[in-house]
Amino acid sequence: MPPICFSQTFSFELVKILSFQAFYDMPTPTIFLTDNGSLKPEASFRLRELASDLSSRTDFTVEPVSLLHSHKISPEKLNGKPATIVKRRLRECFRLGQREFVVVPLFLGPSLAITEYLAQIVEELKPECPDFDLRVAEPLAGQSVDAPEARLIDILADYVKDAESCGKTDRIALVDHGTPIRPVNRLRNAVARDLAKKLGREVQPCSMERRDGDEYAFNDPLLENLSAKNNIQAGSLFLAMFFILPGRHAGPEGDVASIAEGLIGEGRFKEVSMSPLLGEHPLLLEILQDRLASVFKNRSKG
Repeated sequence: MPPICFSQTFSFELVKILSFQAFYDMPTPTIFLTDNGSLKPEASFRLRELASDLSSRTDFTVEPVSLLHSHKISPEKLNGKPATIVKRRLRECFRLGQREFVVVPLFLGPSLAITEYLAQIVEELKPECPDFDLRVAEPLAGQSVDAPEARLIDILADYVKDAESCGKTDRIALVDHGTPIRPVNRLRNAVARDLAKKLGREVQPCSMERRDGDEYAFNDPLLENLSAKNNIQAGSLFLAMFFILPGRHAGPEGDVASIAEGLIGEGRFKEVSMSPLLGEHPLLLEILQDRLASVFKNRSKG
């Protein structure tokens, strides 16, 4: 099966993965809230909270199901309840006779995890259950990486304004993980642009890391290379975290925090502080609710 394809503007219009029929006269599909997955229990706990909150806001049961990694966490670290991944959970659902599925991606944009890896899972499982159908809702940023969801900007602006009230924003940077594909980078840059416009001040986009090679230089600058303008030490740097859940990279002991400590140790900034993560803001649930609702709004168009 080819990768999950979108239009040239990377529209996520309810992707048809298999011969999906209209939902209109069908039973309610099984719904997954799906992140990339993490070996950190904190990520699984937060995914569960978001799935539970999304269930409470809608008429549907939403299951927290990761694409990768999370099933490797010891259940003892998850209050005795093991995490699961999409491939494993789909197989369990097949045995129960379930055939219709919706994935609500807990992803900011067109990550390869959704556009390619999820398609590989579908291709692998199709011989086991040829009649199963699965749809993918739009990601958090919406249909276009160049015109991102305004509520993402509102979340980040709220975090910046809280920091401004404490005098911790001599310089502002929007930091993401870094990506091997340009559309995800374009999204990050568009968000930084819109955030700067909303705040009326400069916001520097940067990456936590990138792959080696000139072909990935579009991720630059790296967070570790940031410094005050004219190489004069700035009082404070505020990092608007373009991350959704805690894990190895984001959170109090994550890679970003380690890089921030290095910036202080090297004397580039007197203070570096980080925003809360996107998944901690109530507006994120509003976005997820709209993404799920859009699937059912269009179910008769299958």
